[in-house]
Amino acid sequence: MKERDLIIYDGVCNFCNGAVAFILKRDKMERFIFSPMQSTYAQEVIERYRVDTVGVDTFMLVKDGKVFLWSDAALEIAKDLSGFWFLFGIFRVLPSSLRDLFYKTFARNRIKLFGGTQHCQIPSKKVLKRFRGLE
Repeated sequence: MKERDLIIYDGVCNFCNGAVAFILKRDKMERFIFSPMQSTYAQEVIERYRVDTVGVDTFMLVKDGKVFLWSDAALEIAKDLSGFWFLFGIFRVLPSSLRDLFYKTFARNRIKLFGGTQHCQIPSKKVLKRFRGLE
């Protein structure tokens, strides 16, 4: 079996944790694993791939040794979910700079809109094996 694709997300953001739950529910092939960006594991991966643009607004996917950030990560993930989520790929016709402008504007305001937590949320035992770096 090929190595799973890694999603790095903001573990103290309620919206981001909701997005992880959304992906888990629709990832029937269990192709994704997850790590909160606050973890040592995620920081080591970010350093290994020499990604210097990572911040609290970053949503990152490592798939087949390639790094996808922001809207590219979201669209690449949607492509692999069950259901009709692949249809969001139509947004690839827009320049990534425009897509990322919308993404980053939303990301800067997501805590105000959806709230945050002091600590990374711990997933249920049922899906815990799909998480890395939870200390």
